[in-house]
Amino acid sequence: MQTERPVYEELEEVLRGVELPRVALVEQRIETPPALADIREGVREALGSVELPTGTVAIGVGSRGVARIDEVVAALVEVLKEAGARPFVVPAMGSHGASSAEGQKRVLAHLGVSEERVGCPVRATMETVKIGETPAGVEVFMDRNAHDEADSVIVVNRVKPHTAFRGTVESGPTKMLAIGLGKQRGAHSIHSAGWENIHRTIPEAARVAVETGKVAFGLASVENAHEEPCKIAAIPAADLEAGEAPLLEEAKANLARLPFDEMDVLVIDEIGKNISGDGADPNVTGRYATTAASGGPRVQRMVYLGLTEETGGNANGLGMADVVTERLVAAMDRPSTYMNALTSTTPAPVKIPMTMPTAELAIAAALTMCAGVDLAEARLVRIQNTLRLGRMWISEAMLEEAEDDERLKVLEEPGPLRLDEDRVPG
Repeated sequence: MQTERPVYEELEEVLRGVELPRVALVEQRIETPPALADIREGVREALGSVELPTGTVAIGVGSRGVARIDEVVAALVEVLKEAGARPFVVPAMGSHGASSAEGQKRVLAHLGVSEERVGCPVRATMETVKIGETPAGVEVFMDRNAHDEADSVIVVNRVKPHTAFRGTVESGPTKMLAIGLGKQRGAHSIHSAGWENIHRTIPEAARVAVETGKVAFGLASVENAHEEPCKIAAIPAADLEAGEAPLLEEAKANLARLPFDEMDVLVIDEIGKNISGDGADPNVTGRYATTAASGGPRVQRMVYLGLTEETGGNANGLGMADVVTERLVAAMDRPSTYMNALTSTTPAPVKIPMTMPTAELAIAAALTMCAGVDLAEARLVRIQNTLRLGRMWISEAMLEEAEDDERLKVLEEPGPLRLDEDRVPG
């Protein structure tokens, strides 16, 4: 019979004997395009290539940790006002923000997208209007405020590789039109068509939105490996898919990656929705929630230690780990986490893995479950999160490989693996 609090004495007796590897701190040199020096001017320059709408304009803004999104939106609002338009912002984030209007408005405010910061009202609703169906019969929806209260719609988003599928376009303005502006109902409709079809469903649904005549253009940013905007492009609605595709290739080339192809244990200090839709980016870890995407390193066991404060308890993605800590599970807000699974039709990322009372025991458990590995030679890597890959801890067994890699510089010689909660390798 399970007690109120798990009793770990027997487990601890087994795991306390596991000697954690000594680790060295290394720095990775990442070659990447320079960041834009002036976001405001970058936005203004990009908008010179499209026709600016007049009248009322709904600006769809999402919930991911898009770098300097507040500056991008503020610059867009400024230019639209100069052209005589009356812009307002609408959340375009599917079911995020606990699938409530106030929750989504709070998410935007946390990102700096507030009326005071960007210079226009923020109007949030979870109500939608059905705007049509794809050729396959998938229903497509649009935020009611954007559809009924605006003469035109603009979506603002970062272009990046998706965490669960591969296509000509993945995460970007096209996906925002299809899923983000569709709120929970629209997002669920698109995902329900199946992950094996989503690379087609998203562009088809976006075309339905464009055919309403409401969509003016998409404003897309591409980030470098340091999560700074290095390009901003405005793409007319009629050319959205074709214009976004080459930006995706640039984003893929810019993505920071781990410098190792094989690891026995990958330890990640924190996961969260502000880092990736999956908590930790599968493009970095090689752990995907669906079979529609692949790539990345081969990791035998993965450990998550905690949640970011910014994720607000949403622990989507924890199910991709093999072991997590009680600290992480205690911080989990189950309703907001489970809403992700209900909307995306993907339960695996919200399952709770083996849970250990301390980080030390969690890592010991992962090492113990590495079949065929001599623990003295275990290849262990510890990172802060999948966005912060400039510095990492690596086990002593990997040191020679690191010293031979011109991209890596050893900053600290091997020493004990320090696991106090306040210290991260970044």
